[in-house]
Amino acid sequence: MQPADIDETPRPSEDPVAYVVRLAEEKARAVAEPGSVVIGADTSVVLDGEILGKPTDRADAAVTLRRLGGRRHAVVTGVAVAVTDDDGAVRVASGYEESTVEFDPLSDEMIEWYVATGEADDKAGSYGLQGAGGLFADRVNGSVSNVIGLPMGRLHRLCRDAGVDLLSHPGAS
Repeated sequence: MQPADIDETPRPSEDPVAYVVRLAEEKARAVAEPGSVVIGADTSVVLDGEILGKPTDRADAAVTLRRLGGRRHAVVTGVAVAVTDDDGAVRVASGYEESTVEFDPLSDEMIEWYVATGEADDKAGSYGLQGAGGLFADRVNGSVSNVIGLPMGRLHRLCRDAGVDLLSHPGAS
């Protein structure tokens, strides 16, 4: 995995889907090299049309979780597959996946406990479904792998669209 150094600031009036797809494409292009296949992705939690990013600190994580408690929100992931030929020409196939997560009501005690685990520190929306944050989710509609971080079905379709067979690609093992 090679992190891409890009500006992740949303543009004025940029909707969440356009935002995550743009970031996924920029990340993939930023690290593409001749003869490579690169996957770029970006996930946002969206509540009432507002993108909830990673928390700035644990107090911010607690505020976000209080907002999500007892409510439904969207998890939107942009995915881009960049295929670079040996001459450096880049082809990008991109798209997005959207899932809906419904949280149980969260007590202050639950939020304080979870935030103290440190799991919320680097997570969009201040939780990770694959860890202890999974205790909060009452229901997930759509791709669970999307909420965890990378929508595998969407990735497979985009790779196919880009001419990459995941099952026989040299990096698949």
